Amino acid sequence: MSRYLVCMTGASGAAYGLRLLRALASPAGPCPDAEIHFVASAWAQAVVLEETGRSLAEHQSALRSKRIVRHEPDDLASPLSSGSFRLTAAFVAPCSMGTAGAIAAGISSNLIQRAASVALKEGWPLVLVPRESPLSLVALRALTTLKEAGAVILPACPGFYSRPASVDELVDQIVGRILDSVGLELPGVKRWEGRGEE
Repeated sequence: MSRYLVCMTGASGAAYGLRLLRALASPAGPCPDAEIHFVASAWAQAVVLEETGRSLAEHQSALRSKRIVRHEPDDLASPLSSGSFRLTAAFVAPCSMGTAGAIAAGISSNLIQRAASVALKEGWPLVLVPRESPLSLVALRALTTLKEAGAVILPACPGFYSRPASVDELVDQIVGRILDSVGLELPGVKRWEGRGEE
């Protein structure tokens, strides 16, 4: 059985993590039988409330999915802390630069950092979605280290070739790219198919 991990940190861009969670948990989504594990930092929960006006618990309840297993961010005794608990892929969306820097430095002071470190050491797909801009040299070096270690660095930089009509379409474009990076597809995402004849 497939098993995915979605982590959310305190960076702005809560919509990316929420949409990713919804896509993975949907019965009509790309992996209807997968087990979904979920970790959100305390700051992620604060950002969700600030950016959406609803609590993270409300968002999760609205999904009505029994396949989502939520873990506390300070629970280092969680099975996610061990490589023997096999994951198909892990995502950190959005990924704060503090989290990226900690993972790059090999720090595991919370479950998100530890689970990401496990994914790297086991060679599982790890997709980090930083949203901060501009990036300092320190941040760029941390992201380079993570890329060299095997992570996918997927900045939340949507394109406009599809002429998006809403913020939701922009979010879906990034979530589609996130899923593409691990061989999954988000239904309905508009893709570039060339300019065509004029």
